[in-house]
Amino acid sequence: MNATGTDLPRPAARLAALDPSRLAVPVIGAPMFIVSNPELVIAQCAAGVIGAFPSLNARPESALGEWLDRIESALAAHDDAHPERPAAPFAVNLIVHKSNDRLMHDLEQCVKHRVKIVITSLGARPEVNEAIHSYGGVVLHDIINDTFARKAIEKGADGLIAVAAGAGGHAGTWSPFALVQEIRSWFDGPLALSGAIANGRSVLAARAMGADFGYVGSAFIATREANASEAYKDAIVAAGAHDIVYTNLFTGVHGNYLRSSIVNAGLDPDALPESDPSKMNFGNGAVKAWRDIWGSGQGVGAVKHVPTAAELVARLAREYDEARRALCAG
Repeated sequence: MNATGTDLPRPAARLAALDPSRLAVPVIGAPMFIVSNPELVIAQCAAGVIGAFPSLNARPESALGEWLDRIESALAAHDDAHPERPAAPFAVNLIVHKSNDRLMHDLEQCVKHRVKIVITSLGARPEVNEAIHSYGGVVLHDIINDTFARKAIEKGADGLIAVAAGAGGHAGTWSPFALVQEIRSWFDGPLALSGAIANGRSVLAARAMGADFGYVGSAFIATREANASEAYKDAIVAAGAHDIVYTNLFTGVHGNYLRSSIVNAGLDPDALPESDPSKMNFGNGAVKAWRDIWGSGQGVGAVKHVPTAAELVARLAREYDEARRALCAG
């Protein structure tokens, strides 16, 4: 019996896109507002991890189809050149909150291009899931607690992204141990864990807890392909967990941000007011998230320089394998 309480089997053919054994390391590159672009996604997938980008990064909205064409063509060319190691699939992140007036347009593009993996955020909508399922796509929904997880699966999501304490950008407050434990008590489908995962040992720990994938964001900001300023990348490299501030001021939803960017915006990171949680927004007057206020997770202490995405994936894979061998030897 599956998580919905029926005797129907889970759609194995659709879920094949989420087979971690097909990846260089079981990692999904988190879709990051502004930062994730075609160059980064192509590099991630070619290196053997699932790359992802928010549809809202393609601007104007007509650019989304062009982005999808470009990514598909590049990955097809990679597969032709490297049949022995085909690229990982990519994912598109849709913000399904009522404030997103592009949702229907972007969803139509995902359906048209038959995007294999769609990540939904800020709400769970059955009609969106049904549209993705219509062509055999898979939906992962990000959540911050068990209540939201259950609602997402009830409304038709195939899998979950558990956003635990310490994750970059919009993040929850639950320990990853508690969050994965509660979800796995009733759900056996695809599960990714987000929250301060920036090295291969952490990816293995996520797997040991019961997740299928580590969800890695901040470490990919400090890669050469990422659409982030050099100052942003340098700030990631220089930061540690103590440099992360959790606040809802900038978007109305609590998230983690780099202290240095808050200071540079002329604000006191230790005395930030609360924002109205009922209003999603992307700025506070002249200060804009994520342009001026930079999202980042608590795992940034593992980021020591700015490599290519392929070099980062290679490091994650090496650390993952070394940690696994060490445990087996022990």
